[in-house]
Parts: sequence; C-alpha cells; structure tokens
Amino acid sequence: MRDRNLIWRDMDWITVGLYLMMVFFGWISIYSAVFNEDHSSIVDLSQRYGKQLLWIGAAIFIALLILLVDPKFFSQFAIIIYGMHLISLIMVLLLGKEVAGSKSWFEIGSFAIQPAEFMKYATALAVAFYFTNINPKVSHLRATIIAAAIIIIPAGLILLQNDTGSALVYVSFIFVLYRRGLSGNIFIIGVLFIFIAILALLLESTAQKMVLVGIIVAILAAIFYFSRRTLRNGLRLGAVLVVLTAYLFSVGFAFTKLQPHQQIRIKVLLNMEQDLQGAGYNVHQSKIAIGSGRFFGKGFLQGTQTKFDFVPEQSTDFIFCTVGEEWGFLGSSLVIVIFVIFLIRIVFIAERQRSVFAQIYGYGVASILFFHFTINIGMVMGLLPVIGIPLPFFSYGGSSLWAFTILLFILIRQDAERMKLL
Repeated sequence: MRDRNLIWRDMDWITVGLYLMMVFFGWISIYSAVFNEDHSSIVDLSQRYGKQLLWIGAAIFIALLILLVDPKFFSQFAIIIYGMHLISLIMVLLLGKEVAGSKSWFEIGSFAIQPAEFMKYATALAVAFYFTNINPKVSHLRATIIAAAIIIIPAGLILLQNDTGSALVYVSFIFVLYRRGLSGNIFIIGVLFIFIAILALLLESTAQKMVLVGIIVAILAAIFYFSRRTLRNGLRLGAVLVVLTAYLFSVGFAFTKLQPHQQIRIKVLLNMEQDLQGAGYNVHQSKIAIGSGRFFGKGFLQGTQTKFDFVPEQSTDFIFCTVGEEWGFLGSSLVIVIFVIFLIRIVFIAERQRSVFAQIYGYGVASILFFHFTINIGMVMGLLPVIGIPLPFFSYGGSSLWAFTILLFILIRQDAERMKLL
C-alpha cells in the first residue's frame, strides 16, 4: 500500500493533466465534427462521439492498470512484448479485415482493433532494451544495423498491410539513435536525399536530370579542389557521384511503384498536378475550413464546412480543421501550444531519468508523438503529403487512443519509479 501511495505522490501530474486536457479537447472536436441534432445524448454509441467516450473510459482504465504494474516488468519483458506484437502484425496479414485499402484490422463483431498502432510502443520498448542490455555505441556499424533492424522489421510488415502512413512513423526513431550517438551527418544526408528526390520528380525528362547531374559534378569537383586532393578523396567523391546519380534516376522508378492515389497526392503537394475534386480535395477543403475560422472562429457547433461534411475524415485524420474552423487562429494556436508544452515536458522527463532504459524509452515516446503531431498538422494545412496518421489524443479511434495512452503511461510509470533511485 505504501508503494502505491508513492506512485500517486511521485507521478508527474503536469503531464497527466496535459494528457487529460488533450483527450477532452479531442472529444469536444469529435462531438462537433459529427454532431447530429437527432442524437442529443453524448453517450449515444451509434455516434462516433459516444464510442469515443467509451474508448476514453477504457483508456483511463488502461492507464491506471499501467501505473499499478511494477516498472521492471516493461524492461524485463520488452523483447517478449515486441515479439508478441510482431506476431499480431503477421496474423493481421493473414486474418485481418481490409479497410480503405489497408489490411490492418482485426474485427471481432462490431469491434475492430489495429495492431500497427500498438507496435509503436512495443518497438520503443525493444529499442530501449537493446541499448540498455547490450550497451552498444551507435557509431559502430554493427550496433546501427541491429538497432535499424528492430525498427525496420515492424515497419516492413506494416507496409505489407498497405498502411504507408503508419510505416513512416518508424522514421521518427532516428531521433532516438541520434541521441545515442548517431552522427549528425546522417541528418544532412537524409535532407540531401529528400531534396534530390523532390528535384527528380519535378525534372521529368532525362535531359533535365542530366543537367542536375552536371551541377552535382561541379559541386563535387569544387569540394575536391578546395580539400585534400588525394586519390582516396577522389575515389570517395566519385563513389558519391555514382550513388547520387543512381538515386536520382531510381526515384522515378520507385515513384511508379506507389499506389495511384499516393502518386497523385505527392504530385498535388509539389504543384505538379491540380486535382481539387480528387486527391487534393481533402486538403483543399481543410484549408478552406481553417481559413474560414479567421481569428476567433465561428463558434462551437457553428462550422459550416464541418456541419455539411465538406471535409472527409474530419473526425479522424483531419480533426484539426474542425478546431481551426470553430475556434479560429486563437484556438488552433492554443492546441499547438499545448502540444508543444506536452512534447517539451516529455523530453524533460526523459532527460531526468536515472534508468538508462527509461531515458531511451522516453526519447522514443517523444519522437513518435512529435512525428505524429508534425505530420498530421502539416498535412491538414497542405504543407505535407496526406499519409493518413492520427493526431494523438484528438483523432477518433480506440486503437490509436489506447496505443498512445499505453505509450505515454509506461513512461509516466517509469518516471514515478525514478524517485526511488535518487
């Protein structure tokens, strides 16, 4: 009983308060997005806001259970948890139900659950376990390959489910690897490759791409001239030229392997194609909804874009445009500020951990939530491609809410244990 009392005393109530605040604001936004005057009860389970209220109650119950679990359980059984979730990803490929082109759901009666959402916290546990028990240096190639494999395997299985958005979330773990010693040059190389990929898509003809190759040759030649002009450096720069050229011409081929709707979304984002009635419709209507809210917004339940269903998926991936329309720039800014404070708080919690496992896991939590927040807000505002990932604690859905709750409260439980190590 004394240990349980210590949990409540040492728990980070600021983070818990921010979590409850976001869940509440999220439910209010879902209620507004799907409000129907014929269904006045907030616990009407035929409506999404009624179901979400049920998911919220279950999420709080899950959070309480996690707080009562010995924190050593998560570090000792991290690999088993990871393995069990990998099995669930394989099983959903065989037995799952296809929804919106993605075979990523288990359906039990009227209830459906998405294993990919829960795989995120399991991967964060596995990465933390690896760096805690093996204690490698990420600067070593072998350690980087093993850590990358832990991350890439679930991402690959999720890609097989045709759920590109959820698979891309695993890119966020690069921040964890960076915190463990991965060279900052990897970020520079990553940005360079993204830049070249964009140019490769914009420059459609071979002649245009050859001009870009010529520019790369000139840059590498300048680097060689102003650096040590040795045979070794020359060979290295030559290898870089070959890799970049091969990458430049392979981007177009890889692009053709994407699903047609994914190709159109990228083209619309890069202004290569206008499709306001097709792939660009969601984003176009979302921007109209956010812009129409102006500074103070139209008011709760007063959003016309929301009320007349102009924005598809407005209670899930595009929930933020409901905030923008009804609460305006002021309300949107408040939501963003709350998220930023929340993310900073998680990083602060991760940094103060005495346990290496808890610290690395905390970096994983911060990375996953940061990626979701940035990509979701960016795609709703038309700044990034639409890849279909939820806004944490806001978007409708039991799987995502439960998975994010587990992800967060494992860290909160680890943090409460920190006081015993002081």
